[in-house]
Amino acid sequence: MAAPRALVVLVSTFLLAASSRASKYSREANEGLAAAGAKRRETGEFRVVRLNQIWEKAQRLHLSAVKLAELHSDLKIQEKDELSWKKMKAEGLDEDGEKEAKLRRNLNVIMTKYGMNGKKDSQLVDTNYIKDGTESDTLDDPRLEKLWSKAKTSGKFSDEELDKLWREFKHHKEKIREYNILLETVSRTEDIHKNVINPSEENLVKEEILHNKHRELKDKLRSINQGFERLRKVSHQGYDATSEFEEPRVIDLWDMAKSANFTEKELESFREELKHFEAKIEKHHHYQKQLEISHEKLKHVEGTGDKEHLNRNREKYAMLEEKTKELGYKVKKHLQDLSSRISQGSTKQSF
Repeated sequence: MAAPRALVVLVSTFLLAASSRASKYSREANEGLAAAGAKRRETGEFRVVRLNQIWEKAQRLHLSAVKLAELHSDLKIQEKDELSWKKMKAEGLDEDGEKEAKLRRNLNVIMTKYGMNGKKDSQLVDTNYIKDGTESDTLDDPRLEKLWSKAKTSGKFSDEELDKLWREFKHHKEKIREYNILLETVSRTEDIHKNVINPSEENLVKEEILHNKHRELKDKLRSINQGFERLRKVSHQGYDATSEFEEPRVIDLWDMAKSANFTEKELESFREELKHFEAKIEKHHHYQKQLEISHEKLKHVEGTGDKEHLNRNREKYAMLEEKTKELGYKVKKHLQDLSSRISQGSTKQSF
């Protein structure tokens, strides 16, 4: 009997040590994230000067913790694209300036999205779906308001399903406003090109530039139309129990993928990738919620004067902030890659 008891003690000791090491490594990883964030704040968050200026301006605007994390992710994507463009330009590419024009349009969309373009009431609605209650928000579209009212009173949805449907409606509203912002910036860019491009180049270069711009707008408009049809169908019939996806962005991608010229094998592969993408979004939502809760706790503790408690909450908040930024970037980058694949599939010839 002594040998089995000794074995139990040995295993228990091993598990306790392993647990201690795991806890230590997890704590060190979290502290590393917070330290990395602090170091970037000292040296500048971004490698592009104007993006640092936008980030500093956003912090002065007192945006919510989640909105700041979302903006950070958008600016990281913008930074990656701008650095890639600078490399292209150094190699003598982008002679017609279309890539540069697209970067300006994207930055203008970001500025407008977070209310930093100098115009009132230009901010897009929250996209994190954290706050409780839906009645305080409006959809700014009579067709959407009518569908939402019908869905609420139909008795076909549980409270959880109504929350999910409301997220789809708000996502659709965001898509419409982003389309309108892009339409405005494209029109402005067209006016600039009218004055810049020489008449001798007009037939060759300008036509291709306009084609690219309008294809981008057409893709977004198609997504809006498909999204509205889905909302109309769900509002009237309720949710399909066999529905594959729940996240609005994933549903959009899947609807567009089914309309693209993918083979059955390509479509099945895309479906599996969307499942992984949806799991990544859910993880991001979880951290957004934790960040919002941590921010509220931090504000409460700041008023108590308890320094030790305050420092613990600051460390936790810094860790959650960095993790939310990191996941937000990964989600947006993945979304960008998936959208690009669909666009390529849509332009591919079918035989």
